[in-house]
Amino acid sequence: MYIHERENWYNFVWDNEKILPILASVRHLQGKLLGRMESLGFDLIERATLESLILDVIDTSKIEGEFLNPEQVRSSIAQKLGIEGAEFVNTPRNIEGIVDVLLDATQNYDKSFSYERLFGWHNSLFQTGYSGPVKIDVGRFRSGGMKVISGAFGKEKVHFEAPASERVPPEMDLLMNWLNNENQIDLVLKSAISHLWFVTIHPFDDGNGRLARALMDLFLARSEGSKIRFYSISNQIFKEHKRYNEIIEKSQKGTSDITSYLEWFLDCFERALHASEINLEIILDKAHFWEKHKFTAINSRQRKIINYLYDNYDKEVGFLRTSTYAKLADCSTDTALRDLQDLVEKEILKSEDSGKKTNYLIISPKNIRIPRVSTT
Repeated sequence: MYIHERENWYNFVWDNEKILPILASVRHLQGKLLGRMESLGFDLIERATLESLILDVIDTSKIEGEFLNPEQVRSSIAQKLGIEGAEFVNTPRNIEGIVDVLLDATQNYDKSFSYERLFGWHNSLFQTGYSGPVKIDVGRFRSGGMKVISGAFGKEKVHFEAPASERVPPEMDLLMNWLNNENQIDLVLKSAISHLWFVTIHPFDDGNGRLARALMDLFLARSEGSKIRFYSISNQIFKEHKRYNEIIEKSQKGTSDITSYLEWFLDCFERALHASEINLEIILDKAHFWEKHKFTAINSRQRKIINYLYDNYDKEVGFLRTSTYAKLADCSTDTALRDLQDLVEKEILKSEDSGKKTNYLIISPKNIRIPRVSTT
């Protein structure tokens, strides 16, 4: 039996003795980090928000198996936020769409949530009226059944079957009423519950996961009362997406007691906040770096590689050598060597000998080793 087949399934309950201590810890850390962010200057807040939103857009899409071009995402968000000096890059509609959704959720968090807004989000995700090669209902609820399936053709596994299409409008009415009128519950818990409730109804032909996470982001922003973004919950969910899928499936096949789901969500959110402490150091270093070099002539390949090294700081991306640069920038080794030597001359990179090969490091304003792999 799926949870939505139970009477009044949406009357969720949980064990406060288990949930409240975790919630208190999360709220303390959330407030501490937001306070740190608010103490920064406007330019650094703007840059940190940009980097966090980039992670959110890229990783909410990765969860659905869609891998976006980071530079196109960066350009789209920077221009829409009105960040001075934003580089223009021609951006496809699918990126523009998810950027519009996430920006509306996080920058307009204090606006009421309506069907018009929800359908607008859906239309932004599927501006062509197609999901891949398949035509879908866009900007309106699905007219057919919906199953979440994995596995090869003939060996499919059904993880979840959503309510029948005729149930979607009344189920969504209940959710929308709760979203706009439930004021007693802590907003972090409201964020978690709204996500589970939405994906259980699965109201659209496609895009339900991305919209549920956007809704989650909206209420997390509302819980902070701030447009400043200093973490990415989608980034953390992507890191543990196997567990994410498991806890959602378990909850959808369970009862209205969602204690286990809330425990997972709060733990995941706390991990996202802790990760943001490290990410914030990199974000601030990157912001200082680009402020320092905002008038330095840097070509598009060089900019791409520098951003790549900063954006992948949490992964061991390997040494930055001529061959690595050529591969990442999709250019010849001669071009790569010229680019690298140019960056050294401009005191953007420094070189160090590593055996018979030369390794290049970013000259970090905060003296962080980027790339961070050891030369030993």
